[in-house]
Amino acid sequence: MSFLSIIAGKTSKYSSLRLMSVYPTQYVEPIVQKDKQNEQKTELSKLYHVPIKAAVNKSSDTVFHDDTKEKMINYITKKGNSALARTLLSKTFELIKRTQTEHMNLAKGEKNAINTNAETLLKQAVENCRPLLQVTAIKRGGVTYQVPVPITTRRSYFLAMKWLLDAAREKERKVSLPEKLAWEILDAAHGQGRVVKRKDDLHRQCESNRAYAHYRWS
Repeated sequence: MSFLSIIAGKTSKYSSLRLMSVYPTQYVEPIVQKDKQNEQKTELSKLYHVPIKAAVNKSSDTVFHDDTKEKMINYITKKGNSALARTLLSKTFELIKRTQTEHMNLAKGEKNAINTNAETLLKQAVENCRPLLQVTAIKRGGVTYQVPVPITTRRSYFLAMKWLLDAAREKERKVSLPEKLAWEILDAAHGQGRVVKRKDDLHRQCESNRAYAHYRWS
């Protein structure tokens, strides 16, 4: 048997194993959260006889699980050290809680108006940093134009979290990452800071280049 035939046999063997490990197209995505199950109760009743994919290990329905927090941990993780990333984010939340509690105690007006929930502030910061448009380079007639195009919801959340981490990592190296990230999250949650300015600059660039929007379809 030649060397090429051996390689071809191994390739076909591995490809068949891969096909066996992938869910067929008729399988639907699982819904783990109970609140979403209650909202879609009538829709779920239509799927009683439809096969459903198994839930991943990290999915949970506890009050401590949050999709935004889990994604943030994944973006912080380097070289597969997710335990360190989770510790860094926990320290970040602790610093946010301490800062907001101190502001609440020093406030002379309504103290209930100050939000001390770190996870809520993270979600608010991500929402304030989410871009709706971005520019892409499109070449027409030998000239490259910066054309504004809309982006998907998933991409916008990714960019918001990436910009928050980039802004935290660009600061002084003498300051720890949890402290720098806590500052950026608090600034973004209140609609200010470098990340919000970066989003506004991107939207302003898309607005100035709106005359080239038709090149997206041409």
